[in-house]
Amino acid sequence: MSLDNLNDLLTEQLQDIYYAEKQLVKALPKMAKAANTPELVTAFTDHLEQTKEHVARLERAFEAMGVTAKAKKCPAIEGLIEEASEMIEEEGEPSVLDAGLIASAQRVEHYEIAAYGNARAFAEALGNHDVVAILDETLGEEHAADELLGSIALDTVIPAALTASGTESEEEGEEAEEAEEAVPSKGRKSPARK
Repeated sequence: MSLDNLNDLLTEQLQDIYYAEKQLVKALPKMAKAANTPELVTAFTDHLEQTKEHVARLERAFEAMGVTAKAKKCPAIEGLIEEASEMIEEEGEPSVLDAGLIASAQRVEHYEIAAYGNARAFAEALGNHDVVAILDETLGEEHAADELLGSIALDTVIPAALTASGTESEEEGEEAEEAEEAVPSKGRKSPARK
């Protein structure tokens, strides 16, 4: 395809995203199966359903542009999915593996956010409001998926990984010692109060 104008570039970008979303429809069930944390399993499963809708929306975007829906091989998404596949094959502490799965999934989300954001900007510059509306909806869902993954990591998975590896208990022990030193014992005057 010759990129002679912004419309050609938008078409090419949508073909790239279309390929990416179709690959993710295949990858997300594997990630859900590999996940150990119930919230992460649910996040992957729910995002699979959203991703199927993303594919359908892209087909509507192609239709709105008057072009045939066609996927263009995307080496970037293939690399990101390969990284996720390697994480799926790893052995180790379940919470640590889940942290790795989240890292892989967030890399994919960031790629998609960039891809949809650029395509949206091109559609807006071209005055194609139908395509802008379609891409806006998906872009919002990609941001929400990224935020959800981040919340699951920070609230559940990373604390569990710290506890499992003993890192948290060492830090808590040091914090407890520091707190004891800072708070005077009953019946004893603080050195600052002499």
